[in-house]
Amino acid sequence: MTQQDWEALCAARKQRQLDSIPNGWLIRSPPDEQYNVTDIPHTCGLLTPRELEITDTTNVELLLRKLHTAEWSSVEVTTAFYKRAIIAQQLTNCLTEIFIERALLRAREVDDYFRTHGKVVGPLHGLPISLKDQFCLKGLETIMGYAGWIGRVSDTDSVLVELLYECGAVPFVRTNVPQTLQWGETYNHVFGRTTNPYNRYMTPGGSSGGEGALVAMRGSPLGVGTDIGGSLRIPSAFCGLYTLRPSYERLPYCNAVNSQEGQESVSSVLGPMANSLEGVRIFTKAIIDAAPWRKDPLCVRKEWSEREYALGDHGGRGAQMCFAIMWDNGVIKPHPPLKRALELVKSALEKAGHTVIDWNNHRHLEILKNGTSIFNADDGADYLAACALSGEPLIQTMSPATDAHEYALDEPLARTILGERRHLTAYELWQLHKEKRALRKSYLDHWEATVDKTGTGRPVDAIISPAVAYPACPHGCNSDDFYTSICNYLDYAASVFPVTSVDKALDMPVAPHDFRNHEDEAVYKMYDPVLFHGLPVGLQLIGRTLEEEGVIAMTEVVVEAVKDFEQA
Repeated sequence: MTQQDWEALCAARKQRQLDSIPNGWLIRSPPDEQYNVTDIPHTCGLLTPRELEITDTTNVELLLRKLHTAEWSSVEVTTAFYKRAIIAQQLTNCLTEIFIERALLRAREVDDYFRTHGKVVGPLHGLPISLKDQFCLKGLETIMGYAGWIGRVSDTDSVLVELLYECGAVPFVRTNVPQTLQWGETYNHVFGRTTNPYNRYMTPGGSSGGEGALVAMRGSPLGVGTDIGGSLRIPSAFCGLYTLRPSYERLPYCNAVNSQEGQESVSSVLGPMANSLEGVRIFTKAIIDAAPWRKDPLCVRKEWSEREYALGDHGGRGAQMCFAIMWDNGVIKPHPPLKRALELVKSALEKAGHTVIDWNNHRHLEILKNGTSIFNADDGADYLAACALSGEPLIQTMSPATDAHEYALDEPLARTILGERRHLTAYELWQLHKEKRALRKSYLDHWEATVDKTGTGRPVDAIISPAVAYPACPHGCNSDDFYTSICNYLDYAASVFPVTSVDKALDMPVAPHDFRNHEDEAVYKMYDPVLFHGLPVGLQLIGRTLEEEGVIAMTEVVVEAVKDFEQA
């Protein structure tokens, strides 16, 4: 195709998306200079008081209780969230697939089932759930940000969708992603750029950025994204959400689409994104209880463990635990709001009776180089093949074409440490896999050795770190993901939880430090307390491999400690 052809293809597909929005759901656009749009669902006049009550119910457990007792029907809940999702779309451009009639038909089915049988379909009965544009729905396109995938209609549901149906859920929208998925921001030629509802000058993160913006706008009670380097955790941190990055193959990825399919050393995983930690727990348990290994041959055959959720590996509920703070990963120094958030969590945990020590970094640059080398082993062949289907160019930057924010970075550190670009041989890739196993063993031994420092008789229970070195940043400036990707390389289960927001009076710039590399310097220079004021600040809790139940429970402990500390 010529440039004119692929651009016309994208424009036509975008127009079909616009045409799928009911005229009665259109709102007056706010001025471009209005950056924070989180209050517009309350002021635009589209939602009724009842619909606002429904969509403002951020506790998924409470929402399900009302659905399971028929106090609220699935049709009215799905309609309310659909209308708010369409508001979010008009403000942040977060959606891809809009299928209102199909979703409401499913909602009527579960309502009818309840009326007929007097019981729920399953644990997620009636709950509308949004999906990242990777999870195939039979009969709908799955474009995943590529012009060449327009018109590619799925002939089957992904396994996750099959299980959501079994659990009684209502898939109701799909959300935007970046071209290739390998960006911490969200922009592609088909659907355009997604913005952060707290400040539209900023990115919502990526690659699950559409989910991040939608859930932050409360246009979905629970969304499902994916994560191969931080794609759940970065948008959750940037948008003030809770999430879980599970270990490889704990949750079913089968029949979802992806980039770099066949790269299995660092597996992409799926996880929930929500405005409540209850939502993360409920989704994860529901999918595991559905025995996903029945349908996904790679899924780990591990049932939900109540013993692990009761912190059986960490002294039990109410026991003293030892958390380690990773103040700095030694590669990129965090911005002042992240340091304040870590200090807040440290004080809260200590007041709650827990021990907090400093985490000593271990071979971080080696891990970064190894993981980056694996991701780039094909020298972009996968991305280029997908772009060649339409002739669209491979996107080289997330910066807007006009009025881009100035960012003093010629190339990310990850590109620099790779050195010469080339397509690796199979044998060279095997050596990287061998090195990765050795690094995982070395980090495990390093963690186990902390038993001498904790005072609990156990090694460190969990590590608490930034999820990103900065809050949501201007479009085109999110260059680093190592705070999250280290968990992907080591396969550690991890969560993200909101802690505070940037305060220009409290989070003043600090004097320059000895910069470790050119990206560290660029990140330092990017910070402006006025520019970042009011943005969410989230942190990451890192547990062990396949410790999803324990990670959720330890995150509950931390969140409760912070809540009690702030209320004291």
